Amino acid sequence: MGDDADHNGLTIAQMSELSGVSAHTLRYYERAGLIRPVCRNVSNHRRYAADDVAWVQFLLRLRETGMPIRQMRIYADLRDEGPVTTAERLSMLEKHQQALTEQITQLLSHNQALEAKIAIYRDDLTTDLRDIDVAREEQDDDQ
Repeated sequence: MGDDADHNGLTIAQMSELSGVSAHTLRYYERAGLIRPVCRNVSNHRRYAADDVAWVQFLLRLRETGMPIRQMRIYADLRDEGPVTTAERLSMLEKHQQALTEQITQLLSHNQALEAKIAIYRDDLTTDLRDIDVAREEQDDDQ
C-alpha cells in the first residue's frame, strides 16, 4: 500500500483484498449496518480505516460459521456501544460457539456414516473385481 492509502484510508479494492471480502459484500455490510458508515474522499469514494480490516474479517468468520445477518447486526450494534456491552457480546459469542460445536459434532457423525458407506462400496468393488479375475482364470484354464 502506498502513502495515499495510508493517508486517506483504504479504497474499497484494497479493503476487499486485505479482508478477503468482495466489494459487493462490503457495500452490503455497510447498508446492513454491520460496518460503521464509511468515510468518503472528495470524489465520494469509500475510504476504510486500517482497523476496519480486522472487524470485517471477524464479520466474515461469523457469517461463515452460520451466524445470521440479524444476529451479526445486533452484535455490531452492541460493539458500537462500547465496553458496557462486553458481557452481552460474550454471551452472544458463547451461544454461537455452542451452536457451532453442536453442528460440528453432527457433521462429524454424518462424515462417519459416509465413510462407512464408502468403505462398503469399495469392498463391493474389490470383491466384484476379484470375482471377475477368478472367472477369467477359470476360462483360461478351460481353454
